[in-house]
Amino acid sequence: MRLYIGLLHYPVYDKNHRKIASAITTTDLHDISRLARTYGVKRFYVITPLEDQQELAERVLRHWKEGFGASYNPNRKEALELASVVSSLEDAVSDIRSTEGESPLLIATDASRKEGCLLDYEKATEIIGSDRVTLLIFGTAWGLERSVIRESDYILDPVKGPTDYNHLSVRTAAGIILDRLAGRR
Repeated sequence: MRLYIGLLHYPVYDKNHRKIASAITTTDLHDISRLARTYGVKRFYVITPLEDQQELAERVLRHWKEGFGASYNPNRKEALELASVVSSLEDAVSDIRSTEGESPLLIATDASRKEGCLLDYEKATEIIGSDRVTLLIFGTAWGLERSVIRESDYILDPVKGPTDYNHLSVRTAAGIILDRLAGRR
């Protein structure tokens, strides 16, 4: 499986539907890295153009990969070694291209249906299982900005519960989605 994931902090929307760069949440770094390691993801990209946020993420990652945290919790070190901080989605795609020798298929996630080519979980699982290089993009704040949706090859069907309420944390949504796409059956 050649699955990569990206947590995009820009461009995303705020609650007023304005394009913003969202802040990094250190819990996301830990939890999504552990998800990535559990489900066999090759790399977890933390994507932000904000230098102070890059520095924050790098400092946290250094502590657990090289500092006291590395010896204190080797399991966390193993998971966080999958995390890489990049400035843009294009940088993540470029890194994957240099590693894999081909550009990844881009699958965006979104809590609501948008325009574009929707992809159900059965077909997405087939794509990932076919060994096609794939980058699954998760948005922060109030979701991926329209340009990211347009650039993506597919938009994954949203996670939906039995109610009309649909505002999961990105960590929760990522866990559900990765289990559906890469979990053992």
